[in-house]
Amino acid sequence: MIVVTGGTGLVGAHLLLHLVENEESIRAIYREPKSIEKTKSLFQLYHKETLFSRIDWIQADIIDVTSLAIAFKNVDYVYHCAGLISYDPNDEDLLRKVNIEGTANVVNFCIDYKIKKLCHVSSIAALGSSGPNQNDITEETEWNPEIQHSDYAISKYGAEMEIWRGQQEGLNVIIVNPGVIFGPGFWNQGSGLFFSAIKKGFPFYTNGSTAFVGVTDVLKIMIQLMKSDIVGERFTIVAENLTFKNVIFSIAENLKVKKPKFEAKPWMTALGWRIDLFFSTIFKTKRKLSKYSANSLHSHDFISNEKIKNALNYEFQSINDVIKEVVSLQK
Repeated sequence: MIVVTGGTGLVGAHLLLHLVENEESIRAIYREPKSIEKTKSLFQLYHKETLFSRIDWIQADIIDVTSLAIAFKNVDYVYHCAGLISYDPNDEDLLRKVNIEGTANVVNFCIDYKIKKLCHVSSIAALGSSGPNQNDITEETEWNPEIQHSDYAISKYGAEMEIWRGQQEGLNVIIVNPGVIFGPGFWNQGSGLFFSAIKKGFPFYTNGSTAFVGVTDVLKIMIQLMKSDIVGERFTIVAENLTFKNVIFSIAENLKVKKPKFEAKPWMTALGWRIDLFFSTIFKTKRKLSKYSANSLHSHDFISNEKIKNALNYEFQSINDVIKEVVSLQK
């Protein structure tokens, strides 16, 4: 039996579909009944509705120990995909609770129930930062607590510390650190907002860059790592390092809509996060742009994928092909 936490998110939902297609015995955790509909819609998108009923759904929350206990009974392997993604500074406490405390709970149950192997989905946000004489960021790049990190990055780094604690207590673990993940079926949240915003005519782009990857590559690598003898390792899962401009223009071309016309300069995004802070304070709305996320739109870190390519002899799908697939399935 395999347990998947976060089965109603982008990675978890696609992982469930792939595992069920391969006739695995699957149990998935959900918090609210309505959230399951997102996963069900993904199965429908791929015309796999008949497979959806094979999933054993358990209502639980990774921060609620009592509800979580039943999910780990008679389980051999765990994919921990659940987590909170937010760059709103007001979510600092919730990020730490969900991503760090929630992961600690998952690790504890894996130890208690003698799980054979745990795969944890982290993020490139939890990687270290490049120094003056270092161009590429790898799995070995050291985390520098002295520089600015988002609350999200800190929470994902803290979650990884819980995974390594589990390893020290005898648990077989694997960590994957994906870049920005693109995949079909989730246009109204996370990275899907790239597509929905551009379709509506979002006018701006920046020349900063980051690492991107398709969801199919992420789950294929996770499954291969879980079936391998590899334990106690972390792997960055990125296909390409691209500028936001190139990615946004590619999405616009595939959607057949107008490309954004205006480059958002650093001074513009600096002004933008301050305006966003002002209005969110006055009207008690959720932050859309923080100081950290505004700065990240202009950064140029290069994330290396050499370790996973060498470990599995893996070749990634190009991001342009991923974008084409997302757009074609969404129509």
